[in-house]
Amino acid sequence: MTYTPETIEPKWQQRWAERHTNEPDLDRAPKPFYNLMMFPYPSAEGLHVGNCYAFTGSDVFGRFMRLRGYTVFEPIGFDAFGIQSENFALKVGTHPGVLIPKNIKTFTRQLSQLGGMFDWKHVLSTTEPSYYKWTQWLFLQLYHAGKAYKKKAAVNWCPSCKTVLANEQVINGACERCGTIVEQRFLEQWFFKITDYAERLLDDLDDTEKMDWSASTTTAQRNWVGRSTGAEIDFASGGSTIRVFTTRPDTIFGATFMVLAPEHPLVAALTSPAQRAPVEAYQQHAAAQDVISRKVGDKEKTGVFTGGSVTNPATGQPIPVWIADYVLMDYGTGAIMAVPGHDERDFAFATKYQLPIVRVIATGDETASTPVTEASADTDDSRLVNSGPFDGQSVAEATPAIIAWLEQRGAGSGVTRYRLHDWCISRQRYWGPPIPIIYCDDCGTVPVPEKDLPVVLPHIDDFRPDDSGLSPLARHQEWYHVPCPRCGKPGRRETDVSDNFLDSAWYFYRYLSTDFADRALDPSRVKTWLPVPMYIGGNEHAVLHLLYSRFIAMVLHDQGLVHFDEPFRRFRAHGLIIKDGAKMSKSRGNVVNPDDYIARWGADTLRLFLMFLGPFEEGGDFRDAGLTGPRRFLDRLWDLVGQCEKRTLTGDEVHRDVVVKWNATKKKVTHDLETLGYNTAIAALMELLNTMRETNCSERQIVKDMVLMVAPFAPHFAEECWERLGGQTSVFDAQWPAWDEGLTRDAVVEIVVQVNGKTRSVIKAGRGSQESQVLPKAQKDDTVRRFLDGKEIVKVIFVKDRLINIVVR
Repeated sequence: MTYTPETIEPKWQQRWAERHTNEPDLDRAPKPFYNLMMFPYPSAEGLHVGNCYAFTGSDVFGRFMRLRGYTVFEPIGFDAFGIQSENFALKVGTHPGVLIPKNIKTFTRQLSQLGGMFDWKHVLSTTEPSYYKWTQWLFLQLYHAGKAYKKKAAVNWCPSCKTVLANEQVINGACERCGTIVEQRFLEQWFFKITDYAERLLDDLDDTEKMDWSASTTTAQRNWVGRSTGAEIDFASGGSTIRVFTTRPDTIFGATFMVLAPEHPLVAALTSPAQRAPVEAYQQHAAAQDVISRKVGDKEKTGVFTGGSVTNPATGQPIPVWIADYVLMDYGTGAIMAVPGHDERDFAFATKYQLPIVRVIATGDETASTPVTEASADTDDSRLVNSGPFDGQSVAEATPAIIAWLEQRGAGSGVTRYRLHDWCISRQRYWGPPIPIIYCDDCGTVPVPEKDLPVVLPHIDDFRPDDSGLSPLARHQEWYHVPCPRCGKPGRRETDVSDNFLDSAWYFYRYLSTDFADRALDPSRVKTWLPVPMYIGGNEHAVLHLLYSRFIAMVLHDQGLVHFDEPFRRFRAHGLIIKDGAKMSKSRGNVVNPDDYIARWGADTLRLFLMFLGPFEEGGDFRDAGLTGPRRFLDRLWDLVGQCEKRTLTGDEVHRDVVVKWNATKKKVTHDLETLGYNTAIAALMELLNTMRETNCSERQIVKDMVLMVAPFAPHFAEECWERLGGQTSVFDAQWPAWDEGLTRDAVVEIVVQVNGKTRSVIKAGRGSQESQVLPKAQKDDTVRRFLDGKEIVKVIFVKDRLINIVVR
């Protein structure tokens, strides 16, 4: 009987569906385990092999946990709203309302063929009104909690996508989706107050009981939130005060000029008549740049003198005020005190524009009068100079002392600040959930009542965005004009749609409650299944989806809607797949379509191959030749099942080497699956199979255990083999194999025998033998004896179970 995946795999997919094998009872789960994977964007025509790699890796873990006795809930859905989907629809000339359901159908077929343990009963799409009704409800929860607000702000505008982008969606000054250089615009936008949670978002990263996450992910979030401790210091200018934030208040005596963001509200008041024209020209220049590129640290610094000055509160001396595009209005206070003696950026700016440079920190032999030839960093022996009453103090001593001194003088205070900005959720596009707000001339901003949700996205043919800064929905007058829900007078809908990252910030809650139309979250199921114990996904979402999901969980917790404030107890970032040594891309023509490989090799061979490529959290190189090894392994195990004797293990029927290998493999595979070491688990299974073939062993219990251990990787194959071995129910209703710790290592070990450091022989001894037991055996060895005859043993070096070195003269 030959292994034929083309018949076996459809058989088991149909049987799983008919028997509801992968549909756990969410209300009666004695040992619940929520196995979550990042749901896909159906913005292309189908899955690629990178998707299959991620989904298979997560599915392997879910199936492993099921075999260990857990009731595993492994849902799937589609993150189908957003710019990616809309852009693809524009590219192919099809309305997204037609195209995306078609893509979802293709994705569904592919995911089913891949053999995932998906609970299709709870599938969802973010584009369904039954889903985004609750996304809009979520917006209202934040609005009523004071965490949603609208303001005019400098935002990143993609001229190609024709919409606003969050800072997290701009990479090196370009749109992350299309690569177009981003511009800056001032628009009215909706924001969520994620900054209110900055400290909690940061502190929880160090709480390993709440968050067992990949180190690369927590590092990315820690850097993005960016906590800075320092001081806010006030510089006076006539009747006005300009406040700066600095992490180095100890250098205040060295502040020789100030730099403002070009958008700072006091620029006009500080600008002298003679400088007005160059200042305004520079402001226009800065406005044409995107926010992210202005942050780039290594570009040449430019600026313009305003003609005005402020007073340094430490020295009492006036210092000139400049504007420069590297200072941002939405970071800090939009103003910096420049200390060119001890900051590289300020030093470069001062050198270029011939501004004063004063040393206020000395190291080693330096003194207060030592010229500054470059911005110097402080060391352990650094001390303050040219700093009035603080001269001679170390930086560590002076920092709190200067903050206290400024506080006493009413000129400053110690503060903590964060790099994180509020989350801009407005998008001037069509394909997204309408923001549930109505504007009324009498009542102002009015939230749509919950009873009127969802605000349904209307079907409009002219959905292409333009450069006006308005959503295409603003052109749909019948939808746009509505009565005010408060007073009944004419009102206007909000025409922006929400960022699709809001859709994905809460989807894992909704999976549990898709069968409830009257609530977003079922409290009992939330209590049973959440927070998520294992989440596997891409690290590219470290400061987008994952950060936003944590924020939403904290808001829901504070509103008493959930019992936790961190949504994912364990997160692991999977690696990336390349093809023949190169990154996959359509331009290279090397994108791998899984359909072709499943048709030729079967889904189980593809799954096994993907998990064998390399460490799951690192990725690997997809080379077609590599598929033959996993397929050969399955063929050989298939044959072994056919040869399997219908008997149980008794006495010494199986060679001890096989028994040790069997138990050692069970222990190793278990540990490797717990830590996502899939490639080494598969290697161990291959070694066990080779041992059994070499010893002509087809012991039924060993073969059954092998089938169980292969099952997470090759579920269709394992189901068929289990049935052939007499299994009456799904292999995944069986119990994960246990091992005998005493049989995981051989009782006899080989010990290297050296004479004067040179290997002369290898002998066998019982594991754990002492030197007194091994030395006589070594002395009796014929080869060793030749090197010992007539010589005196002066020393013996013994390493238990490994080596004995006899030193003679």
